[in-house]
Amino acid sequence: MKLLIASDIHGSAYWCRRLFERIQAESPDRIVLLGDLLYHGPRNDLPRDYAPKEVIPLLNGVADRVVAVRGNCDAEVDQMVLDFPCMADYAVIMDGGRQLFLTHGHVFSPENMPALPDGSAFLSGHTHVKCNKDVVMSDGRTITVVNPGSVSIPKDGSNSYAVYQDGAFFLKEL
Repeated sequence: MKLLIASDIHGSAYWCRRLFERIQAESPDRIVLLGDLLYHGPRNDLPRDYAPKEVIPLLNGVADRVVAVRGNCDAEVDQMVLDFPCMADYAVIMDGGRQLFLTHGHVFSPENMPALPDGSAFLSGHTHVKCNKDVVMSDGRTITVVNPGSVSIPKDGSNSYAVYQDGAFFLKEL
């Protein structure tokens, strides 16, 4: 199973088109969107080529491969224009016996994770900062924590996404 994982597009048509170049090149089985898809949010500057109406048809064009969760900037009106469910606070994908827990990061976070089985992965966006590390919990369980960074408004210097393939996560720049 190959997943392309992205977060925090924030309505940027320019960066969404760049992401779609990577989707074509990577040819993932599923596309995981970790929220904040269309709106830039009141605390963010407008991203490059802010044009949510141009982002909508791009995302809807791959709706059959999307698994998405709600970000703190997403609203019910977004669900009205998107052809895939995007209002859940979390989703779970199973890869064999490994659980991949998907969330935006404003309800559940690396500091506030639900109880996950040993070897699981916790995927979130929200901070706009890339991360891919194993965390040993106080009870000895190891959880892989992954944040693909931000497609359009990075806070760590590079626009990015992640790929999950053959049980491993890879952070990549757009």
